[in-house]
Amino acid sequence: MKMSNKEQIGSQTNLIYGVDDNPTVGKKVLFGLQHIFAAFSGIVVVPLVISGALGFDSAMTTSLISASILAAGLATIIQAYGVGPVGARVACIMGTDFTFVSPAISVGSTLGMAGIVGATILGSLFEIILSFFIKPLMKLFPPIVTGTVVCLIGLTLLPVSIDWAAGGNGAADYGSLLNVSIAMLVLVVTLLLNRYGKGMVSSASILIGMIVGYVVCIDFTAVTEASWFAIPNILEYGIIFDWKAVLAFIPAYFVTTIETVGCLKAIGETSGVEMTDKKIGAGILADGFGSICGGLVGSFSNTSFSQNVGLISLTKVASKHVAVMAGILLVCLGLFPKLAGVINGIPQPVLGGVGLVMFGMVAAAGIKTLSRVE
Repeated sequence: MKMSNKEQIGSQTNLIYGVDDNPTVGKKVLFGLQHIFAAFSGIVVVPLVISGALGFDSAMTTSLISASILAAGLATIIQAYGVGPVGARVACIMGTDFTFVSPAISVGSTLGMAGIVGATILGSLFEIILSFFIKPLMKLFPPIVTGTVVCLIGLTLLPVSIDWAAGGNGAADYGSLLNVSIAMLVLVVTLLLNRYGKGMVSSASILIGMIVGYVVCIDFTAVTEASWFAIPNILEYGIIFDWKAVLAFIPAYFVTTIETVGCLKAIGETSGVEMTDKKIGAGILADGFGSICGGLVGSFSNTSFSQNVGLISLTKVASKHVAVMAGILLVCLGLFPKLAGVINGIPQPVLGGVGLVMFGMVAAAGIKTLSRVE
């Protein structure tokens, strides 16, 4: 007898915590921290790149980083917990995306941060409109397409993790034996704990592996330089609505919509959840509202983070409540830069070690989808 799509998905998973399971607060904090560690670098790098390109001073750059972390937390809570028809209600982590770097720099060079904020908010309306047309759009995403997209997400992220393992682009000791050795140590520790560890040790293998790497090459510079408490001001830099600026953002929103479809499909694959057109539409809608939140707190557009999909596969924890906790923790980190500095101080080789594991799992999820295509 041929299995239904839902049965096929369920048969491919062996989860410790399903999407609707609610672990204890301690476990949610632990698992949530793992998601933050996986996503944090991507969240802070985007404002750093944009600030550097536009020549913002250090105070403004710090403010943008805090605002980006806060916006990512708010968007994650909306996506995972759901607010009415908004949110896919799965373990999806949100944050800023490199797709918006080029349009942000283009708009910012002429209209400043106020122009970026205006284009971010107006452009998000385009994605919100797209969310109501997911059903006809989904005809363009049969399993052979989504499987290929998910596989490519993992494969294109692998070079990023290799770059991290070497020390990060531009590092003076890029590619040194020490950097590569640290990355390999983290990778091996993570894999061994995940394979042979029991219970929480296996589920928290990513976090433990990163702690091991952090201890080996600890650097508190980012912690000592950060302030204790900061509240991003709503529309601190003003707002300029310019339709010409919005035109620069619309292609980026369209691209991230396609990426979010692939990301949500991958999360459904690893979580044992059938991602219906309605569920995916709600996820795209959350993308749009998350970007509005980003603009309002003086940050950038938000979208789903594909690197966190591999974390679900590795830890077997697919609880949406864990993602909500990760969002709450991100909001706290956005309000307390000192805490954010602890995570921002994680050396690149440590991120590279766990990145190789997680991004490999994303590629494997795509290959698994393709294996069922007749």
